[in-house]
Amino acid sequence: MSIQRITLEKILHNSNITTLFQPIFDISNKHILGYEALSRGPKNSLLEMPSELFSAAISYDKISELELLCRSKAIENFVKLKLQGKLFLNVSPKTLLDPCHPNGETLHLIEHFGLIASRVVIEVTEQEKVDDGFLLLKTIAHYRKLGFSIAIDDLGAGYSGLKQWSELCPDFVKIDRYFIDHCDQSVVKKEFLKSIIELAKVTNTEVIAEGIERIEELYLLESLGIVNAQGFLLERPSRKPSAEFKSPQIEQLNFTPLSNQFEQSMAIGWLAVEQAAIVSETRCKDAHKIFEQDKTIISIAVLNEQQQPVGLLHKDQLTEVFAAPYGHALYDKQPVTALMHKQPLIVDENQLLDTVSQQITENDFDIRRHIIITREEQYLGLAPLRDILKHITDEKIRHAQHANPLTMLPGNVAINEAIEHRLRGKNGFSLAYIDLNHFKQFNDLYGYASGDSVIKLLADVIVKACTNIPSFVGHIGGDDFMVVFDSDEATLVCNYIINDFEAKARAFFTPEHIASGGYWASNREGQKQFVPLLTLSIGLVEPDLALCNNSHQVAALATDAKKEAKRYRESHLFVCKRRSPAPAVVRLNPDKHAL
Repeated sequence: MSIQRITLEKILHNSNITTLFQPIFDISNKHILGYEALSRGPKNSLLEMPSELFSAAISYDKISELELLCRSKAIENFVKLKLQGKLFLNVSPKTLLDPCHPNGETLHLIEHFGLIASRVVIEVTEQEKVDDGFLLLKTIAHYRKLGFSIAIDDLGAGYSGLKQWSELCPDFVKIDRYFIDHCDQSVVKKEFLKSIIELAKVTNTEVIAEGIERIEELYLLESLGIVNAQGFLLERPSRKPSAEFKSPQIEQLNFTPLSNQFEQSMAIGWLAVEQAAIVSETRCKDAHKIFEQDKTIISIAVLNEQQQPVGLLHKDQLTEVFAAPYGHALYDKQPVTALMHKQPLIVDENQLLDTVSQQITENDFDIRRHIIITREEQYLGLAPLRDILKHITDEKIRHAQHANPLTMLPGNVAINEAIEHRLRGKNGFSLAYIDLNHFKQFNDLYGYASGDSVIKLLADVIVKACTNIPSFVGHIGGDDFMVVFDSDEATLVCNYIINDFEAKARAFFTPEHIASGGYWASNREGQKQFVPLLTLSIGLVEPDLALCNNSHQVAALATDAKKEAKRYRESHLFVCKRRSPAPAVVRLNPDKHAL
């Protein structure tokens, strides 16, 4: 008997399985949807990892026994840890169809450990080919009848994804890691994800993106409207996972990147229009009366018992149904849930307009419709899509009028607004003033076209360095830039900007000038002097919010720091310890003082 088989037999005999749980985060509503149970063999054994463990079980015809053991351990530990939300259990279709697999065992296990079926999701992997599709449908229908939810795991990785989706009608689909990996850099993957979202809307299925490892992937997924997220970036599997949404891993993330070309400080809540809603039990004929009594109403939010929105009823759709033959007879007494839009866009009042706009445009929402706005998950009001997009367009135009024409980055007006916004909100920040050294001599020697190219290079370097952190990049004018940092990574990023710029700026110099480390040029007095290659001076300050009253004081503080950085011949980052405006200096006239 092989060592592998002996190890497997011991595992099954001693029930030596460890369960790890990985949270599935609902990043929109800021709670944990549930936990996927992941099984491991004995530590440091041949069968510790699941791939080896389950492969061995299949080889020695023990897959049914192993899956039942893993399922039992997962349910037991889930209950012991008092985890909230749903428990996602991986189940192989072959195991479900195995005639030796005992019927009703999962239901027996949850009843034994005190868990209800509605909190358990059976994950059917799509990576295995199933010969008897009808029997699988029958088995899944049996689980659903018992009260379990159904999920398709690894969608897109296997044999019959869309066919299986249409036949099984799952409650959840989990997108395979392949389509998540660097999806922000792949047009094909992005289009695939958008198609999945559209299909999910039609079939009333929740989408879960698993295997997220990069912040860029998370930002794209959120912008596309995928709110259920799972992966190492958020939290790794563990024996004792986070019990609440506000885990250390989640708190480090900022789901609304602020490094957009123009910062949008206004939250969607300001555009909310208060309008009475109806409950989900309301009959269609009663909703029709509301529309008839007030011709200005074109949409009504539908709420559940907890005053949470579950859908949006549109006047034109209801009118169209009632205009058809037998429309009133068929729908008068039907609840509005039969005709309402079940997946409208629902956003929290604090979401920024740019984020909401991206969700609207990425998902091709009808411009005539409304979105639902909530406050702490409770219904607050509606906002017309047309008004939202018009307001954003007006803001973009206003900012563009003050943008720098060379780099198209926000200019002084937008920079001051960004600083004032943080001062008003009492949100701590750092401000970096970035200035090119020896730029005039370079411009005189190499020409204004090269000078413009260098300025654009610096802008690109700064924007790239700040892309994945909460920040705001502005171009004061000429070769001067400012960056507002909303995190504690300012020093690290500034040093990166210096190193990256110096490396890339060498391409603008001749080999002779690079070898010499500079060149000879005339100064303003006409005297020849040796000029080093282009370098950067950066002054970094962290204003005291209690002592700085306006953006001008903060800018003056950063200007002083930049002047200190320019004292150095090479590129230098000067981190200023002073956090408040310099005290005013009063100069007395000596003659008057003597009087």
